[in-house]
Amino acid sequence: VESINVKKGGIYADLTLGGGGHTALILEKGGSVVGVDRDIIAIENARERFKGKNFTAVHSNFSDIKEIAKSLDIEKFDGIIADLGVSSPQLDDAERGFSYMQDAPLDMRMDRRENLTAREVVNTYSSEELFRVISTYGEERWASRIVNFIIEEREKASIETTFQLVDIIKAAIPLSARKDGPHPAKRTFQAIRIEVNGELKILESTIRDSVELLKKGGRMGIITFHSLEDRIVKTTFASLEKGCTCPKDFPMCVCGNRP
Repeated sequence: VESINVKKGGIYADLTLGGGGHTALILEKGGSVVGVDRDIIAIENARERFKGKNFTAVHSNFSDIKEIAKSLDIEKFDGIIADLGVSSPQLDDAERGFSYMQDAPLDMRMDRRENLTAREVVNTYSSEELFRVISTYGEERWASRIVNFIIEEREKASIETTFQLVDIIKAAIPLSARKDGPHPAKRTFQAIRIEVNGELKILESTIRDSVELLKKGGRMGIITFHSLEDRIVKTTFASLEKGCTCPKDFPMCVCGNRP
């Protein structure tokens, strides 16, 4: 919130409303906020929490930021923030199936209007697709073994709960590799969650659309939690900062891109 330099009377977008922590700070500093979240529970809680304040809640995906701004007759924002990944309330609610620490049906949908669930990924994806998800989005060195163990177990019976999946992952990763470091299921759960919610596919386009919606001197601030998000944000920011993409031997700029 400090990094986006909140001005009294300014208009700000919180693309990942969640529990409303960032929005509350922006409102305290005198800004008005459009809070976006694809989780209806977050939207309903925020409407109640910020009733009577300069706040508008929008139940939507942040990739729709241009349509959201247009629907609210907002031409430009003074600042835009995004706090990527799963929110604390989603992790705390066992029934959502995000947490490997609580037993629940395999779900992991941020927006429960969507059809794809963690259960479907685990039980219907081919071994090649599962390996792509777990190795790419989870950067899991034991991805191949985990996939083999999942395939073997689901041939006996479908995998329905988070703890069933945790047990399979623990069985796949050798004890010596599980002794130290984070929970053995952390990377696989992260990977499946990213796949279910399409989190990385929409990130670059959302950043580019958001920057187009910033006033001159406006700022965008993003919090990332793992290297995959971090890389996309940094490379997209660097590309936008660069501006002109014409070959160096061109006598003048013809692409018109501005940093």
